[in-house]
Amino acid sequence: MTGLPFVTADEVRRRVGPDDARRLVERALRDGFDPADDPARSSVAAGGGHLLLMPSVLGEWAGVKIASVAPGNPARGLPRIQATYLLLDAATLTPRLQLDGSALTELRTPATSAVAADHLAAPDARRLVGVGAGPQAVEHAVAMAAVRDLDDVALVGRDRGRLTAAVDGLVARGIPARAGSTADVADADLVVCATSAGEPLFDGALVRDGACVVAIGSHEPDRRELDAGLMGRALVVVEDRATAMRECGDVVLAVEEGALRPDALVPLADVVRGRSRATDRPNVFKGSGMSWQDLAVAVGVAEAAGR
Repeated sequence: MTGLPFVTADEVRRRVGPDDARRLVERALRDGFDPADDPARSSVAAGGGHLLLMPSVLGEWAGVKIASVAPGNPARGLPRIQATYLLLDAATLTPRLQLDGSALTELRTPATSAVAADHLAAPDARRLVGVGAGPQAVEHAVAMAAVRDLDDVALVGRDRGRLTAAVDGLVARGIPARAGSTADVADADLVVCATSAGEPLFDGALVRDGACVVAIGSHEPDRRELDAGLMGRALVVVEDRATAMRECGDVVLAVEEGALRPDALVPLADVVRGRSRATDRPNVFKGSGMSWQDLAVAVGVAEAAGR
């Protein structure tokens, strides 16, 4: 471990851009990786929150992310989630790189959503509604703009200051963003939910047939961003059925309420490999965030450095 190179957040972003990350995540699925083989993320209570341990193996590489979740941190001016990542070669399990894990999370989550949206959203999708004004909402707008020619991006947020900063940041990056409301969902081709909400963010009946909805904010079985009505009439795509039934409240609660059957869930790999396609119903991708996605992007960082 002596002298193990550390890749800072800025360097991670320099080596792998948002659309590079999308291609890396999709490459893992096209190369035959089955997310069902990924170990379940483990959570341990610790101090003011909990620790998450997320290991994975992809071909010649192995890796593990250690993330801390401290709900009280924002009040202290600190990030709610912080992380570090260790990349190893799979043959000898020798550590090769240590990376900023938060930067990996910021890249891989919207990258995975963009993989799904690229297959599920209409080719001529133009209007995006993003519910949330944090980093993930912003980076999801950037990722979606890379796969569709967006001409209207409406962000919805409760904190006016954060919302204004998010809109201004997107405009500065060349994305036609504005402040919006959940009423904009009715006209949206793409909807991204990236919040910490525990209850549905809007009436699912607003979502029109053929629209694509991405929900990535809730990671607990008793919390959700989408209502059962929407989940029941949509094609629902998940990274892995077992993970969704364990961690995703949008799925778990819709199943418990009788609106959705577990066997109706479509694995993302089936969509990427052409075994399942978008429908003329709403097309929902519920992402939980899995270990293999961090590793796919971390491998890209290592490859960019020639390691």
